Amino acid sequence: MQHKPQSLQAWLTYLETLHPKTIALGLERVAEVKQRLKLDPAFPIIVVGGTNGKGSVCAMLESMFHAAGYRVGCYTSPHLLHYNERVRIAKRPASDAELCASFEKIEQARRNFAHEGAVSSPSPTLPREERGQSYEIPLTYFEFGTLAAMQCFISHEVEVAILEVGLGGRLDAVNVFDSDCAVVTSIAIDHTDYLGDTREKIAFEKAGIFRAGKVAVFGDTDMPDAIAAQAEKTGAQLWCLGKQFSFKAGELQWDYQGRARRSSLPFPALRGAYQLNNASTALAVLEALNESLPVSMAAIRRGLMEVDLAGRFQVLPGKPLLILDVAHNPHAARSLAKALASMPPPGKT
Repeated sequence: MQHKPQSLQAWLTYLETLHPKTIALGLERVAEVKQRLKLDPAFPIIVVGGTNGKGSVCAMLESMFHAAGYRVGCYTSPHLLHYNERVRIAKRPASDAELCASFEKIEQARRNFAHEGAVSSPSPTLPREERGQSYEIPLTYFEFGTLAAMQCFISHEVEVAILEVGLGGRLDAVNVFDSDCAVVTSIAIDHTDYLGDTREKIAFEKAGIFRAGKVAVFGDTDMPDAIAAQAEKTGAQLWCLGKQFSFKAGELQWDYQGRARRSSLPFPALRGAYQLNNASTALAVLEALNESLPVSMAAIRRGLMEVDLAGRFQVLPGKPLLILDVAHNPHAARSLAKALASMPPPGKT
């Protein structure tokens, strides 16, 4: 890098040039830079993966923890309008200055092995020819952003961090951080070039975020065998919708049943009947982390009512009525069609 980028947009433009591939799965490179930066968070981490529903579950968890008074860090992708949307602290996007400062630290670490505070030796997982002190580690745009988000969360001393998987799970950059609770929201056919062409292959990749001795939550009733197999192999405690936890919808309210029963809950502010799957999944996470991060019923209710997520069946009032949704695969498209059918328009769609 000849000159240090002077703005967030300049940094983002620069990051797009760092790796020959937009997506390069694997943890060795990002783990090495994490080690150099000594990014070892002391707060609980929730990692959320799955085909559809990741963003909704992250938003609900963020909203409920925030309502409970915790300082929450939330990392999601992609962004719709501004990159800052990806990194939120206390439900506020990180500032340009914060992100630029984090990017600069990561850039120094990936380029300069001998920087102050560096670890004593390069990771043995890197190829032999890449272990020299002068080796410059290429990071993808997403890997750079993941490390920057954690840098921001640590500097803000958040009390809980929610990390959304970018692609897959096993080899995704967020998986370089050990979770205290892992979530797989759903499994459907998507990103087959990277994850495989069957639900079982995709499930295997997504279950790679499970950790030994920790709760792994699966947020759908149609569970591939690979989810249970990976939980058993990893030593994770699997909680599945329809078995360890469930919900029952009424006309005006709904009930959650897990280790504890939570009755007369308000419907989440996010539209669509499928959001009760996501809300139940989020409540299962709260149960799993209740000892370290207790959340009151009042905070749960407030969090569900105040949750906000752009682009997820987002209705813009006016004439004509506009509905914005990011459905990008067959499973999501079917859910979108069902949601549209539930609110037929007075004229043409």
